[in-house]
Amino acid sequence: MVAPRNCVITGAHIVPVVGEPFDGDLMITEGRIAALGPELEVPQGHEVIDARGRWLLPGLVDAHVHLGVHEEGDGWAGDDTNETTDPVTAAVRAVDAINPADSGFDDALAGGVTSVNVNPGSANPIGGLTAAIKTHGRMVDEMVMRAPSGLKAALGENPKRVHGGQKRTPNTRLGVALTIRQAFAAAQKWKSKPEADRDADLVSEALAQVLDREIPWRQHCHRADDIATAMRLAEEFGYDLVLDHGTEAHKLADVVAERGIPVLCGPLIVSRVKVEVRDRTAAAPGILAAAGAKVSLITDHPVVPIDFLIHQAALSVREGMEPEEALRAITINPAEVLGLADRIGSLEVGKDADVVLWSGDPLDTRNRVLRTFIRGREAYTYDEQSRRGLVAER
Repeated sequence: MVAPRNCVITGAHIVPVVGEPFDGDLMITEGRIAALGPELEVPQGHEVIDARGRWLLPGLVDAHVHLGVHEEGDGWAGDDTNETTDPVTAAVRAVDAINPADSGFDDALAGGVTSVNVNPGSANPIGGLTAAIKTHGRMVDEMVMRAPSGLKAALGENPKRVHGGQKRTPNTRLGVALTIRQAFAAAQKWKSKPEADRDADLVSEALAQVLDREIPWRQHCHRADDIATAMRLAEEFGYDLVLDHGTEAHKLADVVAERGIPVLCGPLIVSRVKVEVRDRTAAAPGILAAAGAKVSLITDHPVVPIDFLIHQAALSVREGMEPEEALRAITINPAEVLGLADRIGSLEVGKDADVVLWSGDPLDTRNRVLRTFIRGREAYTYDEQSRRGLVAER
């Protein structure tokens, strides 16, 4: 594995996300951000990286992907996204199926994405436990930051299509909501027993983490009526709700904002392949942010290639989102949703040295990633002469 670098990146236009941009230096020591400011003294043993004319930002964060569990180009052999043999698979763990050799991880580095949340799919009303990981490493255990980081669930077309096609419940939105209610009711009953009297029930154990607010409920939903159902269920059972996709969340922007429910918007660069996304619009993130909702942008990789995360931010700006909000939507906002804002999402002293050097303003699609550092290790370098991106040894 490539060793951490002790270095000072000098003369960059630094966009810390939390705080005002400035021209200056950033110091990396033992994998963490040690200092940043207009003119830093270079300590002995620190390499100097000249970044004059370049922009330096925190590594981007995509809080909803299927990296490593839905491998590109491998067909069924690399597709471990959905365990469709049961509508309730709360106990399955995404971390058990992530393959770090998936080519999508290289694309993430080339796109400046240093942290992701890997989700099971949306075939089941309750799909399984998610994992927040770095995008560079030999084995997933070295990449994990938080697992579980949430419990994935789904409303709408996907679960009713998958299980209705197998002639079993659920085959309607009624059945999907019922399935979720029944699972939570069983978990509440299991949880109410003295610990010594509880049987081994991995599904209820996973759901209990949601009921105890140890992890959020990650609710896949697109239509406004499904979003209303998601909020209703959260009120009934008292857990922390995150709206994944939220295609029509902008239609309920005031309600979502008032209740403090984070929305993970996306994917945006896709066709309208099913009824529930026919009102997809790239204006939605800006509408939600203007209403006061906490917005993150997601690719749902491989639905949209993960290196297009930054392009979705640029598209959102074109459709009315403030540039500062767009950058927050791919850095600190998803970091907060994942419970990892103390480590990632902004350039602040003490945080992981996940930093990305860009050729210029990343919201200008003519610019590109030149160097990507994860925990102070240079994981990706772009060679401008050969026009090739080089991924470091894992």
